[in-house]
Amino acid sequence: MIFAPVIRRAAYAQAPRSADLALQRFLMGALAQPASAAAAPTVGCTVTQDEKATTLQLDVPGLAREQLSISIEGQVVQVQSVEGAPRKVQRAWELPTEIDASASTAKLENGVLTLTLVRLEPVSKAATLTIH
Repeated sequence: MIFAPVIRRAAYAQAPRSADLALQRFLMGALAQPASAAAAPTVGCTVTQDEKATTLQLDVPGLAREQLSISIEGQVVQVQSVEGAPRKVQRAWELPTEIDASASTAKLENGVLTLTLVRLEPVSKAATLTIH
């Protein structure tokens, strides 16, 4: 909790002080939640992309492999801690393309969860017909 003295003077009534504006920007940035991983970087998470895969690095200190659950459904990846874990983690990302769950990997090392999410290659559903 932050306590600040209240000074009522006409000089301060016209424009807020720079420290007040900086505090307001910090609080609004900390409380705002981005809609997707591409919209804005989130604290404790790094997203990198190349032509074949998307790599997410998420800080999860104090959690073991058994205390994390990762689910992939279409374009959505969800990471959450299981019940009884020392920390509660619940994050989700929606990627622009579908994910190949069988080729994707997850690695937990020194409190950093690294997800390598391989993009699903589109399969052509075109059929050829023979002419009789």
